[in-house]
Amino acid sequence: MTTKKWSGRVTRTSNALDLEQGVFEKDDPHAIALSLKRSAEHSKRRKSSPYRSAMSMLTFYINRAGKNLPKKQLAILERAKDELRDVFGREPR
Repeated sequence: MTTKKWSGRVTRTSNALDLEQGVFEKDDPHAIALSLKRSAEHSKRRKSSPYRSAMSMLTFYINRAGKNLPKKQLAILERAKDELRDVFGREPR
């Protein structure tokens, strides 16, 4: 019997956003942010603001995949958080 991870299912079938395939594997933080922004703004199923939905999905992915991600990809995803704040016109933390 194969164990299926609930976090993978959530990432694929989330009610919050319809994500571009492979968005979290990109090597450009700005491209990741733009893709998440586009997905969040076009989603009719999200329950909060586009910014919040996009940031939540990015954080969720980082938290769930963190230990298994190569350090380089983790660094790219962490920089994507800042890019996401920038593309939504939010203040840096």
